[in-house]
Amino acid sequence: MKTVAIVTDSTAYIPESMLDEYEVTMVPLSVIFGNESYLEEREIQAEDFFEKVKKEDELPKTSQPSIGSFVEAYETLARTHDEIITITLSSGISGTYQSAYSAGGMIEGADVHVFDSEISCMMQGFYVLEAAQMAQDGFNSKEILNRLHKIKNQGTNAYFLVDDLSHLHRGGRLNAAQLVVGNLLQIKPVLTFEDKKIVPYEKIRTRKKALNKLMTLFDDAAKGGDIIKATVIYATNKEEAELLKAELEEKYANVSIILSYFGPVISTHLGEGSLGLGWYRV
Repeated sequence: MKTVAIVTDSTAYIPESMLDEYEVTMVPLSVIFGNESYLEEREIQAEDFFEKVKKEDELPKTSQPSIGSFVEAYETLARTHDEIITITLSSGISGTYQSAYSAGGMIEGADVHVFDSEISCMMQGFYVLEAAQMAQDGFNSKEILNRLHKIKNQGTNAYFLVDDLSHLHRGGRLNAAQLVVGNLLQIKPVLTFEDKKIVPYEKIRTRKKALNKLMTLFDDAAKGGDIIKATVIYATNKEEAELLKAELEEKYANVSIILSYFGPVISTHLGEGSLGLGWYRV
């Protein structure tokens, strides 16, 4: 029987303990401050990242893993596995998918399949955990990939509340006038994924109203009683995320929720205070 290894990149933000439990290999992306490059989840964690950002005049740049990083991971796994499935963040926001795909054609000993999650953060992580559990249960790559495509076709949902507009401004997504007006009006953009890219969903005044919007979107999905897996994702406001998670769990018996976080690469674009809510129907 062929054995299947599961690989993902760091933007799934799966805790180290879960990577070990599910036997998932993680290949990290990088954040670059000036001439210094750091592998996220390895050399820099979210807490240190936010402290460093406060001291810098410019936001860091982000970088996809090199092809060589994937080749190294694949060659190691090919010693003990016949097939490898790599699940990456959306190809619409990073070249990670292409690096993983190119590396797959450079190794021998295992067949490599690369799956574009078309999303990121723990919503990408859900694909990884589903695949890893199936691999541990003895399913082959075709069966695992069929399951991942079924989840994608049923629809995965992710909405991100941006609290600090300065990151969008410094990252070139808002000009100076938009930044000033947005701050004056307390605009809290809600972003989502569409056609593999992060796009504005709605601009809402005040954080409270933006949170209520996320709750309304989630209620529309959960109130029908379908079994749903969800995630609440935080940048720096863990306590707020924990309260939201508890509120949703109390209200919906059909929902299971994982608390997750925005790591350095995604936080470069969203900033402090960001909050995410994502889910899919099981």
